[in-house]
Amino acid sequence: MTSSSTKEKILKQLADNPVILYMKGVPTAPECGFSAKTVGILNAYNIPYTYVDVLRAPFIREKLPSISKWPTFPQLFVNGELIGGCDIVESMDKDGSLLPLLQASLKPQEEAATASQTITHSEVEVLIVSDYPGAQIHIDGEGCNLAIRVISEKFSGAPLIKQHQGVMATLNEPLASGRLHAVTLNTYTPEQWQALQTDVKPGLLQIQL
Repeated sequence: MTSSSTKEKILKQLADNPVILYMKGVPTAPECGFSAKTVGILNAYNIPYTYVDVLRAPFIREKLPSISKWPTFPQLFVNGELIGGCDIVESMDKDGSLLPLLQASLKPQEEAATASQTITHSEVEVLIVSDYPGAQIHIDGEGCNLAIRVISEKFSGAPLIKQHQGVMATLNEPLASGRLHAVTLNTYTPEQWQALQTDVKPGLLQIQL
């Protein structure tokens, strides 16, 4: 493996893993006392971490010190930043500064997971249009609570309850999965919507844009 490809591999590992430990051996069988002590501290916090056994990855063992500017192992990284070796990890454990740092590393993952679970406006629009082709759809709100306005010819002659039931049926999957929690729904035929736009109160001047 070339020096440049090894560096790219290390940088990708650091980018992909919020907490990563470069150590000698594996967590269940460390092959040096310093690695064993660091693993013991991390395991006590019960926070997930990734490890690389540098004894089985000689190219990484040779290249990492030039990237981290740290000559020995183990090396603990959090969110791509070097925290240090065994002595620093042990010191931070004792003064209480290590746990908040590790906990903070989990927040970007949790936020990303939440974002991926929350339905987007475009997804809602696609679901509704699948049953109401040509409908005009306007969506307000963020996250799981949305206000939706649907204008469709298909509502003609249908009572309001049937209109709402029809639209809500298109959203069954995200509602059932929890990606969408609450919907405020307004439905109109094109004629009804047009009438609302031209219903100007006496004494007010409507400006045509």
